[in-house]
Amino acid sequence: MAPSSTRPTSRDVARAAGVSQAAVSLVLGDKWRGRVAETTAERVRQAATDLGYRPNLAARNLRLGHTRTVLLVVPALTTEFFAGVYTGAARVAAEHGFGVVLYPSPEGVGPARDPFASAQAALDGVIASSMAADALTAISGDQLPLVMLDSDPAGSLGAATVNLDITDGVRQVTDHLLGLGHRHLLHLAADVPSWTFEIRARELAARLATTPGTRLTTTHAPITIDAARAATEAALATPGPRPTAIVCDDDKLAAGAYKALRRLGLRIPDDISVTGLDDLALATALDPELTTVRLDAELFGERGMRALLAVLDGREPDHGDIPVQLIPRASTAPPRPS
Repeated sequence: MAPSSTRPTSRDVARAAGVSQAAVSLVLGDKWRGRVAETTAERVRQAATDLGYRPNLAARNLRLGHTRTVLLVVPALTTEFFAGVYTGAARVAAEHGFGVVLYPSPEGVGPARDPFASAQAALDGVIASSMAADALTAISGDQLPLVMLDSDPAGSLGAATVNLDITDGVRQVTDHLLGLGHRHLLHLAADVPSWTFEIRARELAARLATTPGTRLTTTHAPITIDAARAATEAALATPGPRPTAIVCDDDKLAAGAYKALRRLGLRIPDDISVTGLDDLALATALDPELTTVRLDAELFGERGMRALLAVLDGREPDHGDIPVQLIPRASTAPPRPS
């Protein structure tokens, strides 16, 4: 028999699975838990697959008044980290019939100020990095169901916050350097007014304060290689004892520090150790390879999207920061004896 050209309906799926259309709707809308048996849900999914059934999302959206579109607001896409955040968010969104639209902050590459005639009319919710929070006001994104990434939970604009455990990441870096014997550290801090960078500075200072005989010097730079090079050169030109290690807020800042040290004729890690934070592809392209903290950007995006889905569904999002991991490489070693 020739295959039918008629598009299969939810009624066809219900008939094939031996269930009601209401059960099909619950299962394919991912709202079946506690209302439909797991074996029944699996039978419905298998029937839908066998029949090639696809929900008519456009009709359902018109009926429910939802677009099933989420906006992801990030800083300018100048780093692979936020590409990973998007990949993770989009993967979870697709599993639930949502699409994700990217909106780089106007502070960066500069798209149209409002990507929609009316953001509230075109979106179901927003996921935003605190590094791009200023863009929310421009698109009325703070008036929508909102999940904030890398944001202070105590003062977040959002209904939920999702964070990497940056505090523990800085603690791991500091303990690594202290364990090697370093006592004078230069903090190459990102010149970005964002909670995630405030946390790095605060935790580094607090951790060193618990170890007698330590000294912390701080210099700031925008997150570019040239700015980091210039800031590092200026900091090391200051009279007084030279730090034995540079703690960088970001791998790109570390790359700038590398350039500065080479210009100054200093060797890494023989004369000075360097650490980063992110574990971008850049970290293993540098020579020597960079000791840094691995942040799982895709998991970050996944958790952000799951939190927003929970908010939209009236559920409590999962809590707990996402673990991070120090990756020791060849850019750190014990300091030379003075």
